[in-house]
Amino acid sequence: MKKNRPLKIGIVCYPTYGGSGVVAAELGKHLIKMGHEIHFFSYSLPIRLNSYENKIFFHEVTWIDYPLFEQSPYSLALSAKLVEVSTYYKLDLIHVHYALPHSISAILARDMVKKKKLKIVTTLHGTDVTLVGIDESFYPITKYGIEQSDAVTCVSKFLADLTIEKFFLRKKPHVIPNFVDTNEFVPGKRRHHCPILADSRYNIIHISNFRPIKRVVDVIKAFEIIQKDIDACLLMVGDGSERSQAERYALDHNILSKVHFLGKQINIIELLQSSDILLLPSELESFGLVALEAMSCETPVVSTNVGGLPEVIVHDETGYLTKVGDIKNMAEYCLKILTNPSLKTTLGKNARLRAQNLFDTNKVVPLYEQLYKQILS
Repeated sequence: MKKNRPLKIGIVCYPTYGGSGVVAAELGKHLIKMGHEIHFFSYSLPIRLNSYENKIFFHEVTWIDYPLFEQSPYSLALSAKLVEVSTYYKLDLIHVHYALPHSISAILARDMVKKKKLKIVTTLHGTDVTLVGIDESFYPITKYGIEQSDAVTCVSKFLADLTIEKFFLRKKPHVIPNFVDTNEFVPGKRRHHCPILADSRYNIIHISNFRPIKRVVDVIKAFEIIQKDIDACLLMVGDGSERSQAERYALDHNILSKVHFLGKQINIIELLQSSDILLLPSELESFGLVALEAMSCETPVVSTNVGGLPEVIVHDETGYLTKVGDIKNMAEYCLKILTNPSLKTTLGKNARLRAQNLFDTNKVVPLYEQLYKQILS
């Protein structure tokens, strides 16, 4: 291939609020700024693709409603769509985010395209290895999808090491971290954009998909301690299976009036700008994209010391790290930040500087472009 020829890239992702869908959408948006043509594949429009962009195409994956199929054959429909579009638009490669079923669908499509061999890049984001991939019933096919990809990337060194260990890989995955547009995620005036916070002096925010691994009740428990000493409120952004339990705890402990469950929100920048601390008590995070986005907004992060989070957050420099379930220590770190304005300012500025130096879009996205050209050469 010609060295500087624009590429035609297919991106497969889940369209939901999880980090993998966000990263995939933002990657595509920035690749078109570098001159490439991007084709997205999913069953609905990814949430971060909320405006028209030239050279970005969206291909909805649909499947027939046939009585023989008790379950929707999404993976086969995705393969068929990849074959159709890659043939018509002459795609150079397909970049899939999340191993199952995306990598398998892409590999099947590659085998069906006869005129040109597609290249497959698989990015592992976390639970595709830590949860789904190591399940006994899915382990063989996950391993096959990883090994048959032309290149595999992981969003953190932690995840890359775990993938090698769990799947006995001979070839190391490439570590390309998640990224943030530090020109978009910028510091803002506290409470300027969030009227419900006007009556509280401080505000704490938690953003997740409210799955058990996020330990959202720990957020409420930590806030219960915090609000006894200072005037604060809590923003709970997201939704999921653990929301009812969190709401019940807040109600039973008479703090529901200070806890605002906002559900899923598309634009979290203003919420992060309006917050003093991001609280992230997860049992495991392979990277922690929301922590990085908060750091870019100069919002300090108090999180658990697990997975890839220590690769993002520097303890006592950009935020604080605690053991999983150590609610008391987590609350104490929050109080330490909120009662010391100079410390909060220092942590916030250090956090933004780290985001700019290591995780800015303009530093990370070219690593993907370099990998694409490497496997195509």
